[in-house]
Amino acid sequence: MNDLDIAKKVKLQHITSIANKLGIDEDDIEMFGKYKAKLPLLHIDEKKVKQSKLILVSAISPTPAGEGKTTVSIGLSEGLNRLGKKTTVVLREPSLGPIFGIKGGATGGGYSQVLPMEDINLHFTGDFAAIEKAHNLLSAVIDNNIQSRTDGLGLDARTISWKRVMDMNDRSLRRIIVGLGGTTSGVPRETGFDITAASEIMAILCLADDIHDLKIRLGNIFVGYTHRREPIFARDLKAEGAMAALLKDAIKPNLVQTIEGNPAIIHGGPFANIAQGTNSVIATKMGMTFSDYTVTEAGFGFDLGAEKFFDIKCQSAGLSPKAVVLTTTVRALKYHGGADLESLTIPDPEALKKGLPNLEKHLENIKQFNVTPIIAVNRFSTDSEEEIALVVEKAKSLDIECAVADLWAKGGEGAIELAKKVVVIAESDPPIFNPMYDWSWDVKKKIETLATKIYGAEHVDYSPQAKKDLKKIAELGLEQLPVCIAKTQKSLSDNPALLGRPKDFIITVREIEIASGAGFLIPITGNIMRMPGLPAHPASENISIDNNGNITGLM
Repeated sequence: MNDLDIAKKVKLQHITSIANKLGIDEDDIEMFGKYKAKLPLLHIDEKKVKQSKLILVSAISPTPAGEGKTTVSIGLSEGLNRLGKKTTVVLREPSLGPIFGIKGGATGGGYSQVLPMEDINLHFTGDFAAIEKAHNLLSAVIDNNIQSRTDGLGLDARTISWKRVMDMNDRSLRRIIVGLGGTTSGVPRETGFDITAASEIMAILCLADDIHDLKIRLGNIFVGYTHRREPIFARDLKAEGAMAALLKDAIKPNLVQTIEGNPAIIHGGPFANIAQGTNSVIATKMGMTFSDYTVTEAGFGFDLGAEKFFDIKCQSAGLSPKAVVLTTTVRALKYHGGADLESLTIPDPEALKKGLPNLEKHLENIKQFNVTPIIAVNRFSTDSEEEIALVVEKAKSLDIECAVADLWAKGGEGAIELAKKVVVIAESDPPIFNPMYDWSWDVKKKIETLATKIYGAEHVDYSPQAKKDLKKIAELGLEQLPVCIAKTQKSLSDNPALLGRPKDFIITVREIEIASGAGFLIPITGNIMRMPGLPAHPASENISIDNNGNITGLM
């Protein structure tokens, strides 16, 4: 059976039963039908948050299909619950772009899934739509202000980088001209669309503490300059109140369930190669309020989502994970050892050996944060025993705990060994993590620290545009913000072709975007796509629905 077949065979529990497992009365949730609910923010208890054990799941540098961080996160939460540890898994919401594109859904796989699978993957509770509307409201206000000759702020359209967003892969919208059609249709200017997961509103929602903080962050969005070179923020356009009103429900985390009937909280969905790549602070704290253990994940490899999780999210929210589970697959190691994508299901111990340095570098990076890593070998049916043994042997030589997790096929049962190792480390009273840099450092020092220590670069080059951006950041007084480096997920470097553990390479910063509302700067390296395109044969070709409402082809 495929993921959808497995999901459909599960008899779902009413969402009130799932809330009761957390200790929440049905009158204290906002139900979306029988199997989904919103959790009001008033439930968060900071004292209980400090008592809960937070476990982060990350991964080595992935193949294009991903290595199963979500599956590992869900399976680990099931395993911990089987050990008697009250555990909630907290995840990001799927974007429709990847669902209809290449990767498919993002609700886990096999017997390690969150449910209802179809709802979560398709629209869910409307959070992405609300974020899209709030973002596009600001876009409309900006163009309206440019149009107004008498009541406008004098915005210089040439300085505005704020685009529009939609939750779909559509390359035709990357660069467009708006305002055509004469004087009553606006002022013509070049702009474009990003995908909703790349919106600064998404990043803001996922870092905000509450509605008050949300409004402040929305007001802090940098829009551009006037013709007199005066900086303009969203608050100057009086847009933050209406934007926050559109997000009044979207800011509340979503409660669903795992296949084994355990609580799961899903909220927010920022990309990790552009934004911070993890679920909302509110969702994480909600899980920690009601659980002994909270399992969460950070997108792509540790060098992207997990680094940002520590240096941005944890520093902002005062969180400190007790351990990091590093998702590792035989196929990814072979890929980094030079094997072709088409041959990853064929046993190749030699290619795997050559790919092990990628695993080593990610383990070193985890230790740089003063956190203990645990390797989770996410097992696939095509993995040979010899290949798995090589990974286990490598872990032993490095004195790193390692567990082979058969999560797709066995769910929580396949995660028992991993869960036991996590408990031992988490309950050993590990220290608070060490961030890689202090926010007060010079912007270039922050960038170069990550490039050299996390990526392994020799040094960093800055384009003329990046140097101009650094000057603008200084003029705006935003040098104290952390950096959220946009980089390919396929390599530790900024070149997707450099697999394994590249050395002696140079990171080139092309430009630095300002996300002052989210509270970080975005140095852009390589060719980062904010609006993906569909492949020649997108996954949407296989998705359909019958007269009884049964969806097929959703993976």
